[in-house]
Amino acid sequence: MFGCLVAGRLVQTDAMQVCQDKFVFNLQDYESVNHVVVFMLGTVPFPAGMGGAVYFSFPDPASGGPVWQLLGFITNEKPSAIFKISGLRGGEGGAHPFGMMAASSLSPSVAQVGVSVEALDQLAQQMPVSSAAVSSVDSFLLFTQKMLDSLYNFAASFAVSQAQMAPNPSETFIPSSCILKWYENFQRRMSQNPNFWKN
Repeated sequence: MFGCLVAGRLVQTDAMQVCQDKFVFNLQDYESVNHVVVFMLGTVPFPAGMGGAVYFSFPDPASGGPVWQLLGFITNEKPSAIFKISGLRGGEGGAHPFGMMAASSLSPSVAQVGVSVEALDQLAQQMPVSSAAVSSVDSFLLFTQKMLDSLYNFAASFAVSQAQMAPNPSETFIPSSCILKWYENFQRRMSQNPNFWKN
């Protein structure tokens, strides 16, 4: 009924059914995973009015017990979702429908992705962990910001004070403050209108 995908790994379609309406995938070496995709296989749809709450569980470094966090949900109308798990922190678990039924004998490097079949009305009232949402920022915009950060950091690595400058008639010097000022202006314009660069 469900599949789970992590970049660089084989697709998992062997969800362990731990209860009539609860399914779990084991995720080895979860510390190296940034994102996880959960999707419906298309073989069995959800019953009418039902969907799947997607949870992530990892061992709490302090207690060793499982910490379950709600990531989001999938439905017949939205049969797949990608979640960021690299930013989740221990000790911040919430209410979940899995109890201790799935994680009793797992090693500390194994996490679990759980799908709980629930009513759509109930899913709409649940609040996922905010850090699990994948950024909706345009990938070109994200690339541009990272490129500008890199350019400024690279140029700043060559910075010398005026006292350290040796006269060199073939070299043109640009004050780093003007690049910083331009970059801050760019950031301000991006926060006011993320699409200004498309004009």
